[in-house]
Amino acid sequence: MKAIRNCTQWGSGICLLFAAVTVAQNCGPRCREIRREIEAIQDALRWIDEELPYVQKEVPIGAIKNFVEDNTCTLSCRGPLQAYTSVFLDSIAKICAVEDSIGIPTSTASASPSSRPPTVGSPPEPSRSVDPAPIPLPTMPAQEGYRSVAYFTNWGIYARGYTPDKVPVENLTHILYAFGDNKEDGTVVLTDTWSDIEKHYEGDSWNDVGKNIYGSLKQLNLAKRRNRNLKVLLSIGGWTYTNTQKHMDGPASSPEGRRSFAASCVQMIRDFGFDGIDIDWEYPQNPGQGEQLLLLLQEIRNQMDAYARKLAQSTGNTNERGAPGETAPHFVLSIAAPAGKSNYQNLPLDRLDGPLDFINLMGYDFSGSWDAVAGHQANLYPSKDCPQCTPYNIHSVIDDYTKAGIPADKIVLGMPLYGRAFTNTTGFGQPYSGVGEGNWEAGIWDYKVLPKAGAVEYLDKEVGASYSYDENTQTLVSYDTVEMARIKASYIKQRNLGGAMWWELSGDRNDTEGSIIANVVNDLGGPSRKGLEYAPNWLLYPDSQYDNVRDGFPNNQ
Repeated sequence: MKAIRNCTQWGSGICLLFAAVTVAQNCGPRCREIRREIEAIQDALRWIDEELPYVQKEVPIGAIKNFVEDNTCTLSCRGPLQAYTSVFLDSIAKICAVEDSIGIPTSTASASPSSRPPTVGSPPEPSRSVDPAPIPLPTMPAQEGYRSVAYFTNWGIYARGYTPDKVPVENLTHILYAFGDNKEDGTVVLTDTWSDIEKHYEGDSWNDVGKNIYGSLKQLNLAKRRNRNLKVLLSIGGWTYTNTQKHMDGPASSPEGRRSFAASCVQMIRDFGFDGIDIDWEYPQNPGQGEQLLLLLQEIRNQMDAYARKLAQSTGNTNERGAPGETAPHFVLSIAAPAGKSNYQNLPLDRLDGPLDFINLMGYDFSGSWDAVAGHQANLYPSKDCPQCTPYNIHSVIDDYTKAGIPADKIVLGMPLYGRAFTNTTGFGQPYSGVGEGNWEAGIWDYKVLPKAGAVEYLDKEVGASYSYDENTQTLVSYDTVEMARIKASYIKQRNLGGAMWWELSGDRNDTEGSIIANVVNDLGGPSRKGLEYAPNWLLYPDSQYDNVRDGFPNNQ
């Protein structure tokens, strides 16, 4: 810290920025908070640039990156900035809370089994200590805050009755619209055009002139205009299209197929107003297919970036996103990533994050009807006494991903909004007979209807998992309660992960106390710049083939 304190002698805001970056590169677990300080410093520098004429600059503020890389101070100031810099340096020092070493303490949980979900308040802690590794600064646009990501399914509007107006947009940074599919030649297509772009909702006119979209995609575009931090990505793939039908195997296997696929992704963004693409390939079956996935992602990234540059030119470099210094959209690219070692060992984890903004780790479906004994489906840790109860665990998977080179703050922890049931069983690790009924498919219950009448909820602190059990019917259901989800929120913070993801929105409760999403977001800092990542969406699609997308939905703002 001594070298950092010496920066105050230089009397320059740009020197302060260098100090903050230096701390951020060494502060590891608290890197996220430091980046917020950097954002504040950058805002202050812009204010200096605009309001204080006595600051004589030898380089523009836009050269900050070069300055940091060179470790030199290239600004001179005629006015005294000593007090100004000291305030920020003191703030940085307090965040790291050290003089000679940098680190944070870990804690253990004091939570106990509960049959009632807690209300929003102080979050419970994870049930064991975690030693977070230092996180390198990302190569993609810096993340300020946590991501809150959730899947919206285009079939949810039917029996489930889950329409776009029910989405808690204030608690989300990204919606993954599920699912798009692809043809053999790589052309990406919508999978339910009536749900996606034809259904008329309240306020939609039947007399609009021209070629227009309606359906869920229009409603989500309108939500983007009302909530500028909400990004909507088209999620392509899913279990049925990529595992059962293996649609992604073909186009990913050749340069021509990958180029066609990527070009079609850009076309979907252009036509329907998406903010990016999510790839859900379940799963590459060998290292060769893992390399093909990486090549596909690189091609998508390259073509999306090229389209972003084109948009910047066509819109006259309009700063539509609202991000300081950004004159073009940044289209988001993410993937759904497996938690099974037999699947992720086929992925080039040492290079996979390069084209990606973040990775949605599917931290669920660890156990189910395919197993011989009842098991936990979304546990944080392995069981020492009952290994068969926890065939997988989140902690080990994240260890493997980060050790392989994935930055922790690019890993978004996926959580279930549903439970998996086992019937006629005496407990975890024991045989069962059948999975019983469910809301929409056998053995799967929406979180919002759990626990079922007669069942009692429990929290297993050792494995970091919750469940319910009905002794009369001998039915066990493995799922996240609010209490367990909040423990996972603490785990996200301790390991400096990138945020939380949920499959899928229709399973959550819509009351503040009972909503898993609301509780987790609250524990991550709340739906504000202090908690969630702030990266405004993009609204200008001047070359869409649809009139209302191209014109910015003029009749429904």
